[in-house]
Amino acid sequence: MPKPFLLLGAINTFICIALGAFGAHGLKSVLTDDMQTIFHTGLQYHLYHSFGLLIIGLLLIHYAKSRLIELSGWLMLLGIILFSFNLYLLSLTEIRAFGIITPFGGFSYIVSWVVLAIALWKDSPSVD
Repeated sequence: MPKPFLLLGAINTFICIALGAFGAHGLKSVLTDDMQTIFHTGLQYHLYHSFGLLIIGLLLIHYAKSRLIELSGWLMLLGIILFSFNLYLLSLTEIRAFGIITPFGGFSYIVSWVVLAIALWKDSPSVD
């Protein structure tokens, strides 16, 4: 099941680049320095995990039967939604209550990498 993760990785990388350009040019005069920092943090982790989704897709070519690697990818996507998109929303609205959700996304990011490490430790590559 590598294709969905490769596609999600490519789409999310595109979204990062578009949001980065929008943030650098369209929001520079709108956001306070504090909100720009929050927006940038969302972008930074979004990009890392967009690449992570691409890595998951590539790994699934060789570990086709690994449900743990798939789980890791879904957790990365959940982290993007709960962490990065939440930080975008927080920075654009300045409603600090959105910050309550952000740690769940960060936890999802952390768990995704732990699950990936466990998968690589215990699973064997598929032999075709």
